[in-house]
Amino acid sequence: MQQKIIILDFGSQTTQLIGRRVRELDTFCEILPYNKFPKDDPSVIGVILSGSPYSVHDPEAFKVDLTQFVGRLPVLGICYGAQFISNTLGGKVEKADSREYGRAHLKTVNTENPLFNGFDQNSQVWMSHGDTITAIPEGFECIASTEDVKYAAYASTKEPVWAVQFHPEVFHTVQGTQLLKNFVVGICGSQQSWSAASFVDTTVEELKQQVGDDRVILGLSGGVDSSVCAVLLNRAIGKNLTCIFVDHGMLRKNEFRDVMHDYECLGLNVIGVDASEKFFADLAGVTDPEQKRKIIGRDFVEVFNAEAKKITGAKWLAQGTIYPDRIESLNITGKVIKSHHNVGGLPKEMHLQLCEPLKWLFKDEVRRVGRQLGMPEHLITRHPFPGPGLAVRILGDITPEKVRILQDADDIYIRGLRDYKVRLSGEEARKVLAAGVPAAMTDGEIEVSLYDQIWQAGTVLLSTVRSVGVMGDERTYEHPVALRAVTSTDAMTADWAHLPYDFMAKVSNEIINKVKGVNRVCYDISSKPPSTIEWE
Repeated sequence: MQQKIIILDFGSQTTQLIGRRVRELDTFCEILPYNKFPKDDPSVIGVILSGSPYSVHDPEAFKVDLTQFVGRLPVLGICYGAQFISNTLGGKVEKADSREYGRAHLKTVNTENPLFNGFDQNSQVWMSHGDTITAIPEGFECIASTEDVKYAAYASTKEPVWAVQFHPEVFHTVQGTQLLKNFVVGICGSQQSWSAASFVDTTVEELKQQVGDDRVILGLSGGVDSSVCAVLLNRAIGKNLTCIFVDHGMLRKNEFRDVMHDYECLGLNVIGVDASEKFFADLAGVTDPEQKRKIIGRDFVEVFNAEAKKITGAKWLAQGTIYPDRIESLNITGKVIKSHHNVGGLPKEMHLQLCEPLKWLFKDEVRRVGRQLGMPEHLITRHPFPGPGLAVRILGDITPEKVRILQDADDIYIRGLRDYKVRLSGEEARKVLAAGVPAAMTDGEIEVSLYDQIWQAGTVLLSTVRSVGVMGDERTYEHPVALRAVTSTDAMTADWAHLPYDFMAKVSNEIINKVKGVNRVCYDISSKPPSTIEWE
């Protein structure tokens, strides 16, 4: 039986990060809405309560019946979870004199408590709350404090209950992984049997049982999720898998050719469809971003359906859906704003069943599985790329010439990011290694490309704008492009990447000199929120 940790989500932006940290401990976990605890699941070995945008005193604050698991299973409350436990069991939570946000240091730590085994005194943690615990329930004891927060952590003296007001899941809490390991492994008793290798072995056998001798259709995008999904299915059912890769004409430079070559080298049965003429014709003169997306989505479904109907005997549609796509995220009204998506756009008469072999994985786990399957690194580390392709990175109407300009500029930018090497140490190196980037540590440093440091990068063509420039002795009147690069863990929030000046100067110079139609290069320094990663 696969052991699991249940993470109850009270609406925190970092709930998925808790899940990723638990998975990094080779332990399976599920993130569920705060009110969906599985009462009769014998595989559950522990429970974590997440943070929340609410105060425990808000009338609409999310609440859970603690008797479902307190006293039965080890419990760890984080931030709101810690305050909810205290407030519910007889402690006191009050408005803090000032919002406790940012770095803090544990002034006193009870390292004899199993939650803080191996901890250093004065260890850095990350606070983010407006309320604070001013009294803990009877039968509990304080196990850590900071200069300003008396009850930074507390624990029951009778039941296996622990709570912390800081966030161990974020990188700024230096020993956060140690704390989670102490809870998940030391306290809950995880056997740490969840790994890429075990996932591949188990999933291949499950797919053989699920699909049998049936034919399966998979829509490939060239991205890491659908590619890993294809290779995993190919290992399980071989030629009974047929992949369809549609070129809508707005992929990156030479991407259709290169990706088709990669797929052939992987032994996949792939049908490549060049439908660019149809897409360009239907997009002619359209400038509204939402309308462009709808046209591309509609045309893609039409093209995909036409090819899928040619495959006789197909009974399954495979998708590269990953866990973050399926997690129910709650907004402050308590309504579900994101849930499991199904087979969008396929005619009901096709009667295809859904197959989602990656549905339990986070993005970094998908990459680890790809490496376990022996896939080439350049496919595994590819940045996310929008389904509508470069269409969402061209402001204004879409034409083949504008796509050509953007492809050329973007190709220079992405190749530059891959070629530029940097040496990292300390926190920066830890973040990159935690994301699964293969890099050897030498003298406390690693060497990686700028591309591997970045979550997503791309170029935007401001085709509705022209700027004056000078080339030689001649005046030019051409388009500017904007470079975008962000760092993130899940794309829900993102910060602009601080790229080296010498790199930016080189790339800017090369784009302007080599790409006809561009005479100015800008860099987008907006974070999400308030901006989005893509411009459209």
